Amino acid sequence: MQVYFVATPIGNLGDISLRALETLRGADVIFCEDTRHTLKLLNHFEIKKPLVACHKFNETAAAEKLVNILVNALRENGVEYTLIPGACAFVAALVLSGFPADVFAFLGFLRGKTSEKRAFLQGYADFCGTLIFYSAPQDVDADVRLLAEVLGDRPACAVREITKIHESAEHFSLAEGLDGEKRGEYVLLVRGAQKRENPLNSLSETEHIRHYVEQGMTEKEALKAAAKDRGVPKSELYKFTVREKRKERR
Repeated sequence: MQVYFVATPIGNLGDISLRALETLRGADVIFCEDTRHTLKLLNHFEIKKPLVACHKFNETAAAEKLVNILVNALRENGVEYTLIPGACAFVAALVLSGFPADVFAFLGFLRGKTSEKRAFLQGYADFCGTLIFYSAPQDVDADVRLLAEVLGDRPACAVREITKIHESAEHFSLAEGLDGEKRGEYVLLVRGAQKRENPLNSLSETEHIRHYVEQGMTEKEALKAAAKDRGVPKSELYKFTVREKRKERR
């Protein structure tokens, strides 16, 4: 028995792969989040298979059906499974936004109470890469306000209706918010935090090391701390401690 996780189109049905269609046609049963949406896809490609709804409200019951069909649970019991890749909304949105893609964090939907969302976002306040979120149309304005509150004013981009007729990517600032009526599913992207310069780095090397010594560190500890601040090896700062000792002897 083999289990396949099949990526389906995020909007345009033409984005499905030939391998995905082949896999769906050969399946004994198809588990999906929304049978109505999946049925539309299957009917379009004339595929007729038994469907089982599997979403957050019935995942336990659906999992039991899956286990009964497969006899054992998947990975925990050594059942083989693989992925049939396809379109991905947050990757497409990252490209459409034009924001840096070398470092990013996909954080999904903001969930829980406002205090829980705020605490979650605080953990990424200093993250230097692009932050990516999913947001339902009724939540977009509140999500943007919370992002502005926790992260401060930053460039942002709202990408919606990816691969569909009304696809758009609108750039805005978190402080100003996103204008217009909210329709369709959104991907919100926020620029990463600017690197903060350590004010101690404006001191001379000797003054920098002396600052930590005056805070109660040993010379060795102060040397290590100053080197970390400046992003240099300790060996590059060692000569400044030697110079300081020579001055003290005079």
